[in-house]
Amino acid sequence: MRVVLSAALLLALAPATAWSQQTTPPADAPAAEADNPDAIESASSKVPLEEIRRYVAVYNAVKQAYVDPVDDKQLMQSAIRGLLLDLDPHSTYFDKEDAEAFDEQASGAYDGIGVELLQQKDNTLKVIAPIDETPAARAGIRAGDTIIAIDGKPIATIEAMEPLRGKPGTKVTLTLVRDGRDKPFDVSVTRETIRVASVRSRMLEPGYGYVRIATFQADTGNDFHKQVEALKAKSGGKLRGLVLDLRSNPGGLLTSAVQVADDLLDKGVIVTTRGRISISDSKFEATPGDVLGGAPVVVLVDAGSASASEVLAGALRDNNRVRVIGSRTFGKGSVQTVLPLDNGDSVKLTTARYYTPSGRSIQASGIVPDVVLKPARDPDAPASLADFSEATLPGHLHGDDEGAEGYSAGDALPGDGPIASALAELKNPGSVAKAQEAKAKPKAPAKKP
Repeated sequence: MRVVLSAALLLALAPATAWSQQTTPPADAPAAEADNPDAIESASSKVPLEEIRRYVAVYNAVKQAYVDPVDDKQLMQSAIRGLLLDLDPHSTYFDKEDAEAFDEQASGAYDGIGVELLQQKDNTLKVIAPIDETPAARAGIRAGDTIIAIDGKPIATIEAMEPLRGKPGTKVTLTLVRDGRDKPFDVSVTRETIRVASVRSRMLEPGYGYVRIATFQADTGNDFHKQVEALKAKSGGKLRGLVLDLRSNPGGLLTSAVQVADDLLDKGVIVTTRGRISISDSKFEATPGDVLGGAPVVVLVDAGSASASEVLAGALRDNNRVRVIGSRTFGKGSVQTVLPLDNGDSVKLTTARYYTPSGRSIQASGIVPDVVLKPARDPDAPASLADFSEATLPGHLHGDDEGAEGYSAGDALPGDGPIASALAELKNPGSVAKAQEAKAKPKAPAKKP
């Protein structure tokens, strides 16, 4: 694969090492203001001395007058976190323990409950997606839920994600807010060692295979290739078609999504990334060789499909390789780089936007499927996840197509019904669309005798 990467990139939950603690500015960084004598020089700019004085004044006021003594290190940690707080929802500071836990999640083995979360400005935790076959998924936690308390303690009073990890076999009680439920409710979850199998597969019927990718980890690309080859072997060496299920896939390593796309493409651009400095710019292209030999593919997505899963769906559709069915995706079109610091802490910083092969950014708009599916409702299901998308996150990056006429967020599509619809589309392209159109047409009034 012809890939040039100056820094390791991630789109949702995977670790990367990169250009931390630069001592010299990059060639294309903005020039420092040399005519300001009241400034302290940093790596690529000058910080006005007035702002430093203001920070020191506030710091001293807290140290001297706050009702309880405040530890210096704790105060500095809070100040550092504050630097990132208003940038965007995906930039954050990890202390050493959080950084290690983040790395463990990307490797697919860690102790916890198995859920992809986004910490919001009020410290509550928005569920992007529970990971397949983990305690969170078995407990009924859903994409779009908001965790407001852990073990009865409001999240504002604790280190928000820390209590979710713990010794396997121990329990944690989460207080959730869910659309369609009048009041918060508690869910008890038993922690275990999470070993996430990011790729699973099976035969749907003779000649037609199914591959589910739950998240993009370091080994996802290789696992996808192996499982497709196994499906082909079961079908006498060739598949007639494949359903690729990316529902509620919160993302992960960009390079793993690129590997999967390259397996299904003979040529063409897969994705490009562009940031303010050249080290954030990358271009990924497919190499010859389609593991399916051109057999048709239907990609299944929903409102919980975010980031790297959107990269994959967008790359395959823009190259006219697949049909995408389901509901509008989450709309996370940004790339994060993890910058390790010398004390073991890390900074996860948004460094670039990504663009599909057509040159489109899906930031805050998502991918609209070729065929839109609606969820089967049950009495306990949320009425809607209309507010569950990148576009509704406070402080999100503005998207090129954000606010376009007719925009509405997608739905979560759980269960096997969407798989059956994907198989029908695979066997008879357009059949699902035709069936839904027919269902939507008003019936003619019955004629009187």
